[in-house]
Amino acid sequence: MTDEVNQQFPGSYNHIIEATKLSGFTMASDVLTCSLLRTLAASKPSGKFLELGTGTGLSTAWILDGMDEASSLISIDNDPAFVEIAKRFLGNDNRLNLVVSDGGKWIEENNTQNFDYIFADTWHGKYLVLDEALSMLNKGGLYIIDDMLPQPNWPEGHQEKAINLISYLEKREDLLLTKQVWSTGIAVAVKK
Repeated sequence: MTDEVNQQFPGSYNHIIEATKLSGFTMASDVLTCSLLRTLAASKPSGKFLELGTGTGLSTAWILDGMDEASSLISIDNDPAFVEIAKRFLGNDNRLNLVVSDGGKWIEENNTQNFDYIFADTWHGKYLVLDEALSMLNKGGLYIIDDMLPQPNWPEGHQEKAINLISYLEKREDLLLTKQVWSTGIAVAVKK
């Protein structure tokens, strides 16, 4: 079912959503996207996870909810005020490392790390330093992006960027890509 009423929400979700509303953050991940993130996270036991674009931690909560106790998640965002919300409600989870940094700079400084799962929910790792982010993905690793369908908050010309991104990913011989016309438009790739 696609009805979000039927979703099982992570325990911290309601607290984070209330703090998100108060903060004025308007780019939170869709509940359907988050549900898929959790399900896919469960497919990577003892996995190393990377989230580019923590925001206030809504999608982070769902990823953590799907991870097992042997997994770890690094979540990056450049806005300390939003990361503080994530830290307030998720910071006691020892599997999580919240980092305040420019995504591109972090990727450049950590390009020898490898991950089993990358959720790119910001420009870095999606529209910027894409090849560098994909080089950090292990064989069999998942690369997940959302907002590939037109969104009301897109600036003029952004739809072409999304189309070009999908076209580029489809041409890469090291990825198997599935595009979903569902939620906000999700693409999931697996590294061959």
